[in-house]
Amino acid sequence: MNSRQRRGVILLVLSALCAVGAFAGVLSVIRDVDSKVGPEVTAYRLKNDIAPYKELSAGQFEKVSMPERWLSDTAVTSLGEIRGKIAVTKLEKGSLLQTDMIVDRPELDPGQQEIAIMIDASTGVAGKINPGSRVNIFATFEADNNKGVDQSKLIVADARVLDVGKLTPLDANQSSNDRRRTATEAVPITFALDTADAQRVAYAESFAEHVRLALVAGGDTTSVSPSDRTYTLDEDK
Repeated sequence: MNSRQRRGVILLVLSALCAVGAFAGVLSVIRDVDSKVGPEVTAYRLKNDIAPYKELSAGQFEKVSMPERWLSDTAVTSLGEIRGKIAVTKLEKGSLLQTDMIVDRPELDPGQQEIAIMIDASTGVAGKINPGSRVNIFATFEADNNKGVDQSKLIVADARVLDVGKLTPLDANQSSNDRRRTATEAVPITFALDTADAQRVAYAESFAEHVRLALVAGGDTTSVSPSDRTYTLDEDK
């Protein structure tokens, strides 16, 4: 082997050693990144804004992968966790879903049933009463004749709200003697009531001049006395 060939062999060996060294360096960098970032896990990001107290569905989220160490302990990593849940606050588009953003949908107690009625939006219901709220349900009734007296009655005290629907326009062609004749929009409200209270609400929804809700303060256990359940204007004369 002459000197030129020896130099060629040496250069080939040096090139191979450099390649091996570079490859080892790349592997070292990859291992270093992996050690710092860690394995990736699944998380879920909101496709659009979600209004408060609305039930969640899988179609509202998109699946993303990210390093586990970058996720908080409250991050939702399985859509099975949203089953039967509602948003507790407004959820923003692009946010990662967290368990503290959602709560269980209110359920019926034994002996209760769901009943929904339309409530005039002008009573201030929209945005103030939400699933889980407690309300008193009032109904006003016109006198049967000129000798009678108009009355306001508390028909159900401390009713539990299960759901608040969307603001709905009322039929502009409704009868002039409809109790909602002055209302243009209403909100469907669903309550959890026993049979007797459900009958009272159904009766009021059908025959009362107006049905209104009064929000009860959280934790208030004050009962309403029978004498305060009915009011007539004569009482203030």
